[in-house]
Amino acid sequence: MKRSFIREILEAIDEETISFAGGLPNSLLFPVDDLKLSANNILKKRDVWQYSISNGIKSLRKKIAKQYCKDGFETAPENILITTGSQQALYILARYFKNKSIVLEAPSYLGAINTFKLNDLKMKTAPLENDGIELKSFEKAFEKEELTYLIPDFQNPSTRTYSKTKRKEVAKIVKKYDGIIIEDSPYTELYFEEKNKSISSLVPNNSFHLGSFSKTLCPSLRIGWIRANEEFIHDLLVIKESIDLHSCGLSQHLLNEYLKDEKKYKTHLDILRKFYKEKVEFFCKQLDTYLPEFTYVKPKGGMFVYGEFKGVDSFELLAKCMEKKVVFVPGCEFYIKDKNPHEIRFNFTNSSLEDIIKGIKIIAEVLKS
Repeated sequence: MKRSFIREILEAIDEETISFAGGLPNSLLFPVDDLKLSANNILKKRDVWQYSISNGIKSLRKKIAKQYCKDGFETAPENILITTGSQQALYILARYFKNKSIVLEAPSYLGAINTFKLNDLKMKTAPLENDGIELKSFEKAFEKEELTYLIPDFQNPSTRTYSKTKRKEVAKIVKKYDGIIIEDSPYTELYFEEKNKSISSLVPNNSFHLGSFSKTLCPSLRIGWIRANEEFIHDLLVIKESIDLHSCGLSQHLLNEYLKDEKKYKTHLDILRKFYKEKVEFFCKQLDTYLPEFTYVKPKGGMFVYGEFKGVDSFELLAKCMEKKVVFVPGCEFYIKDKNPHEIRFNFTNSSLEDIIKGIKIIAEVLKS
């Protein structure tokens, strides 16, 4: 096993480094005053300092379930398991399906690849097209494995989003073989145009739907969740309890208090989407101006821009850019096999406008030299 390349990059950089590497939300948008108020309201209550129940405090699970219902996906609190971030959710599911085979998109999320590898899941891949996974390859692999891990909304790293047609077709394939889909959705609320219907809602008893507040609120709370049928949740609880008994009670109570005001969170999400949409427009404009040879498709949401420099080794480029204090992630880190050495993932959400211009100019200068 090796560590996450992205986490290693984050540890190697300093305050002078312009980072387009990690998937960091913009800290200027954290609703600190509102969270502080919520914290002050709950910290005087003695029960928030006590052990909690393993599946998460019920009032928080109710609020998450309510949002699913609003989206047309019937869900009860018993269908929700609170986890310590969605990364723990992935680990719990990897333990649950240990030693099985699983179908992934190519490319796919590095954190999932490493977690599946650690738990001896045999990974097969199907390529991504502009509107989602390539169906013939996917069905051929899924027919044998009957288990898949997909990121349909603003996929990490490719930023691609499944069309309504692809979502229905994937659901049909899952039903046809009575298989299981693990649908990872940390970016779903970060849409610039419209919110998409989840694939899981089309196959509620054959799915695990993963969510997180790390990208939409703040990562430090470490609150994620799994939505599944009650039988699955009961099985996952056994694994969860062997890891940490329950996720941080203080974080759960603070978040639960904050979410009591639904308008407050909705307003925060509206600000986030507007800010990120303007940010990606600016980022792409700089790419087009200073790096016209970089080919990409402008994302419709999420936190990344993904594309390639034809004929340029992205690892060599990264090494030279690191010397000049600019970092990004080579795309080959997101492949299991048939790695493309020319692809790159840029994070656009965390850097200032000044650093975006400066960082992209430095990459252009390195390319020229």
